[in-house]
Amino acid sequence: KNIGVFHRNMSRIIAITNQKGGVGKTTTCVNLAASLAATRRKVLLVDLDPQGNATMGSGVNKHELELGGYHLLLEEIPVADIIVDAGTAGFKLLPGNSDLTAAEVQLMQLDERETRLGRRLQPVAGQYDYVLIDCPQSLGNLTINALSAVDDVFLPLQPHYLALHGLSKLLQTIDLVSKRLNDRLRLAGVMLCLYESGTRLAAEVSGDVEAFFRESTHVDTAWQDVHLFESRIRRNIRLAEAPSFEQSIFQYAAQSAGADDYRALADEVVSLYASQAEVDRDRQQIVMRQAA
Repeated sequence: KNIGVFHRNMSRIIAITNQKGGVGKTTTCVNLAASLAATRRKVLLVDLDPQGNATMGSGVNKHELELGGYHLLLEEIPVADIIVDAGTAGFKLLPGNSDLTAAEVQLMQLDERETRLGRRLQPVAGQYDYVLIDCPQSLGNLTINALSAVDDVFLPLQPHYLALHGLSKLLQTIDLVSKRLNDRLRLAGVMLCLYESGTRLAAEVSGDVEAFFRESTHVDTAWQDVHLFESRIRRNIRLAEAPSFEQSIFQYAAQSAGADDYRALADEVVSLYASQAEVDRDRQQIVMRQAA
């Protein structure tokens, strides 16, 4: 198992994933990175999606990359040489583009192909408070690499009646990776995006999501203790426009409802891990007392 590739006291390594498109996955990656950076945390965003939308949304032209995720996974170029500055967005970026499609194919020929991302990120991960990984929509080698490298998974969902449909494969994959490759892995948080506040549908689906993840049948799975974020990312025209200007919502419309929502989400993420840090510390003290 991939035990101790990263240490919780160094940084929080989080994969943001959902194999269903159009649910706010990349929007959340870019704007959560920017909002965490605004709280004076050091943040690295890793674009592992061949579409390269997180790269473009961070103000970096994916068509002009000299180095990116392909080189991270398949070449021995120092990771620090691949990371770029996302400018006034405030975070660092490990960019990606369509070359990652070729990387996924070539990874099939390598030994230990599922854990290459974790090994390559290890030299720099401790320099950041948060490392966020934007995963592809598929459950192929790139996503498996992300799940093998991280502590936690965040799942963005759209409050729609089909929100929970098709999730079984993703949840099974998370559980399988946690058992075979990375025993630190867990589905840590679920956030609702494209939320239409005030509608009965959004309220009903929110209740369905909460009920699903609260079921006792999830005991002994990697999603048995999921945090359901109270922050809602409301459907907002400014959020939809910002990527076309290659900006985070804070650069594009800092006073918009979308910016307010991601500030609230960042505050909740920081609070979640502050509480978890206390739990981790208590557990470590117990282990040390038992070993004494």
